[in-house]
Parts: sequence; structure tokens; C-alpha cells
Amino acid sequence: MLEVKDVSKYYDDLKAVDNLSFSVNKGEIFGLLGVNGAGKTTTFRMIMNLIEPNGGTIKFNGKKIDYDMTDKIGFLTEERSLMTKMTVKEQMLFYGALKSLDKDTILKRLNKLLKRFEIEEYLDRKINTLSKGNQQKVQFISAIINEPKLLILDEPFSGLDPINIELFKSVILELKEKGTSIIFSSHRMDHVELFCEKLVILVKGKAVISGYLKDIKEEYKKKNIIIKGNVKISDLKKIKGVLTVQKRANDIMVVIDDKSYAKDVFNYVKKQDNIEKYEIAEPSLEQIFISKVGEAYGK
Repeated sequence: MLEVKDVSKYYDDLKAVDNLSFSVNKGEIFGLLGVNGAGKTTTFRMIMNLIEPNGGTIKFNGKKIDYDMTDKIGFLTEERSLMTKMTVKEQMLFYGALKSLDKDTILKRLNKLLKRFEIEEYLDRKINTLSKGNQQKVQFISAIINEPKLLILDEPFSGLDPINIELFKSVILELKEKGTSIIFSSHRMDHVELFCEKLVILVKGKAVISGYLKDIKEEYKKKNIIIKGNVKISDLKKIKGVLTVQKRANDIMVVIDDKSYAKDVFNYVKKQDNIEKYEIAEPSLEQIFISKVGEAYGK
């Protein structure tokens, strides 16, 4: 279990992380979200013990993270950190050695992972000859070659097509099932919703939302109503409690101020012809993210 408790970090007068607390249990995927400059990278670096917090504590399985413990941690950075003139094999032997693995163990795991990621023919290819997507696969392999107990994934799907995103998803879920604690960061809210049971949204280093995703959605007052059928957008906009009406490719999404206004929308819809769908839905994480970040910035 990773426990971040009352952690703060300052750079001169800049408060990069402000009294942040969260925990990630064994076999749990946790979302750490925020716009650029929100404090995510600083938090990752403090967890990795690359920089020291000015206050608070960070512990993994009850112990302060030190150099020896980093052997049990994997980190996929948003910026590629591969040495492009090395071959894939040379790169993994280097990274594996940094994680205290012997050569035989590294090569055995590498061969298995290259096959899993469908790039076994690239073993002796230099990194700079690989496509962006295949470089991302190599970088991901480098983060899990040590079979980490804690894995930090910062924008793991960068540069991947939909087929390879599905491949990455399956590997991430396999790691979760094996008990790896995973911190997941992405600008794609739909990806976060697929994986994360708990999350924190940071704004200027401070948590503006924290908790289980299902609870966050339930507590958020605004709701979506999805309608498919013969309705007029202009009529929907006039209904009390309706905030926005958006025509989409195959339906209309109505955002209401809270669930109590759903009955007024329903009373209008039931009088119309050819209604195929009327559904009250929880807001998307993207809607909540935009709303909360906007509030924090006074928008």
C-alpha cells in the first residue's frame, strides 16, 4: 500500500504541491489528474524519492521509500527516457541492472514481454529505428521488467493506435490482478474512467476532488439526460433547470442542474412523437473535471 500523507513541496515562493493526501491499495488503480502545472510530476518525483517533500510523509508498505525500495517500483514517464542509439536488448539490460536484476532474469522476462507486445523481432534493433508506438512499448517494458509492486503510469497511451491501446489495457489489468498498485495519469478522461476506482484532481498543487469515482459521480449534482427522438432543442432550452442542450450524432444530451429537474424534461418528452430513448445518466469524468478545474480558476 502506498500512503501519501499531508505532503507539500515548495520551489521558492511557488507551492507546487499543497498538503496532498491519498492512498493506493494493493491491486488498485488510482488516478492522479490535473492540467499541466498542477503538481502531478512533482508528486511522482517525490514518490520515487527523486526529490524530498518540504512536509508530510510518503510510505510504501509502511516504509519510507529509499534507494533499495525503488527496485520494487516502475515508472513510465510522459517524456521518453530511452537511449535511442542502444538496441532494445541493450536498453533492457541497462534498465534491468539498475533494478538489481541479473542478466539471465532480464533476458527471460524481456523475451516474454516482447512477445506479449508483439515486437519480438525488434530485440536487436536500435531504439531510433522504431516507430513512436513501438518506442512506447519498449518504454513500458522498461517500466515493468522488474515486475514492480508499485507502478506509475504517466500518459501510458501516448502515440498508440486503438489496437495497441487495447493491448496496453490488458497488460495493465493483468498487473492489477497480480497485486500491483498502480497510479495512472492521463489527459484522456475516458481512459481514466475505464481503470481508476479512486482518484484525485489537482489544481495548483491542491486536491479539489478526492475519493472513489462512483461516489464523486453520485455527489455531483448536475446530471445528463440522453434523448433520441423527435424533440426540439429550442423547447428543451426553455425548461427550468436545463443548463445546456447538445445535439450529437445520434442523440441529444441535456445537462440539468440537478436530478429534480428530470421530471420537467420527461413531462415535455413524453408528449412528443417517436421517442426511442430517454435516459438519465451520471456525468462523465470529463464534465466533472472541466467544471471543478474551471471553478478553481474562477471560470
